[in-house]
Amino acid sequence: MIDEKKILIENLLKNGYIQSEKVKKAMETVEREEFIPKNMKKYAYLDRPLPLSKGQTISAPHMVAFICEKLEIKDGMNILEIGTGFGYNAAVISEVMNKKGHVYSIERIESLAKTAINNLKRNGYEKSVDVIIGDGTLGYEKGGPYDRIYGTAGNPYVPESLKKQLKVGGRLLIPIGDKSDFQDLICIFKESENKFIEKSLGEVVFVPMIGKYGWSEK
Repeated sequence: MIDEKKILIENLLKNGYIQSEKVKKAMETVEREEFIPKNMKKYAYLDRPLPLSKGQTISAPHMVAFICEKLEIKDGMNILEIGTGFGYNAAVISEVMNKKGHVYSIERIESLAKTAINNLKRNGYEKSVDVIIGDGTLGYEKGGPYDRIYGTAGNPYVPESLKKQLKVGGRLLIPIGDKSDFQDLICIFKESENKFIEKSLGEVVFVPMIGKYGWSEK
């Protein structure tokens, strides 16, 4: 499995998904097999999404690396993640900051959140990552404001709640678009309290973001 991981990271470097030493180191450090179901472990270092439970997935490694690079993370940042899954993304983000910042991660499905909490604790992230069970489209005002916010699920629009909880000078990444088709990965830079600069980073495919300011569960 060590060789498979090495090959994966070499391919992510070659294809431009990994562009910095800190993202490379984070992807090398976090063991993806620790954050997926046991029956999926043999697929841990394939560059593809994998099923978790309750219809949710873990993102493909290239997408995790891409998001890390586009967020331009620095040590000591306060970061909000919408959609914890089994905790892999949050662990990688924490490693990019050398565990010197903090990640708040919101997961609406209780069983996934509990699995993520156990996975993160077992792998040494219990002090740098907090998992909250709740509606991610509301954000998490208690932990804010945030230097960076990112969503691991697609939404029909950018919730105002997330924009309000973003610091001036901060950035927000979220997939916006159709519930069952491609979405546009949007990067939003908060220039002032009322001015936001929006940029498209390309087409992606994510599970729908369910919540008050997202998609209906039905």
